[in-house]
Amino acid sequence: MNSNTKSIVIRGIGSSVPQQKLTNKDLSKIVDTDDEWITTRTGIKERRIAGKDLQVSELGRAAAQKALDSAGVKAEEIDLIIVATLSSEMISPATSCIIQEKLGCRAVPSFDLNAACSGFLYSLEVGKSMMLNGEYENALVIGVEKLTSYTDYEDRTTCILFGDGAGAAVLSKTDGEGLGILGCKLGADGGNAPLIQIPAGGSARPASIETVEAREHYLRMNGREVFKVAVRGMAQAATDILEKHGIDPSELKCIVPHQANIRIIEAIAKSLQLSDDRMFVNIQKYGNTSAASIPIALDEAKIERNFKKGDPILLVAFGAGLTWAASVIRWYE
Repeated sequence: MNSNTKSIVIRGIGSSVPQQKLTNKDLSKIVDTDDEWITTRTGIKERRIAGKDLQVSELGRAAAQKALDSAGVKAEEIDLIIVATLSSEMISPATSCIIQEKLGCRAVPSFDLNAACSGFLYSLEVGKSMMLNGEYENALVIGVEKLTSYTDYEDRTTCILFGDGAGAAVLSKTDGEGLGILGCKLGADGGNAPLIQIPAGGSARPASIETVEAREHYLRMNGREVFKVAVRGMAQAATDILEKHGIDPSELKCIVPHQANIRIIEAIAKSLQLSDDRMFVNIQKYGNTSAASIPIALDEAKIERNFKKGDPILLVAFGAGLTWAASVIRWYE
């Protein structure tokens, strides 16, 4: 082994979700739906809701602090902050800069990345590459969302899906190889961008009376078409990254998929010829928290599945863009 070889490992992980719950029964009082209809189609029983006073920067800060504590790393030791989100606190400045100040970090590079639900895995790859090619020793990668700010509670096809929350990981550079983030496979298909979008609020359609009245500031999705593309993209990315690193799906300790829909999760398991119990699922508690989905699930999976050093774990996601991603890691924490 080359003594100069470096690896980027997940040294610590943490998550934070709002206390307030919105159950399927609660939703049935708002739109024409019921618990059975939601559960059979999505696997979701409840989701967490951040009130008006709980902002994404605070959710992200809380998750990041837990990750720092888990890693035994101080805020002043962080050299880089990447925040994956599609529900940033404001257009500018970046939410990462607000979190940096709240944590008491030094004046280190901080930026947001928007790859929707694939954002955390995109951020892992960007963080890994920057750390291997630069002077960064410790990085914070945070996935945080307040999707309920963009949820149309008059649309029963989308309002049943989304919740709020945050998850974070501390990445550290270590000597040697074979542990940590082995590799990532990323992809995107802009031709399918209209399948998931928030039509207004950007420079193309700035906020106006017309856009508000047309409810164009809420998230819209073609669920049927998204399902097809999501399963295909995630399955191929997962297969490619596992083959590249010589790992058979049967060797995986656990698969942590984006928590979008139980049917998609089951389809991924089938495509990899694995039983459903190999997939870690917590969608029933939180719904779809977009970029926060995988780090929240990973934080819970490490305990429930009793991760040990060296265990191979697959992370896989898809999101608006359309984007998709798969990362294979060997546990280090």
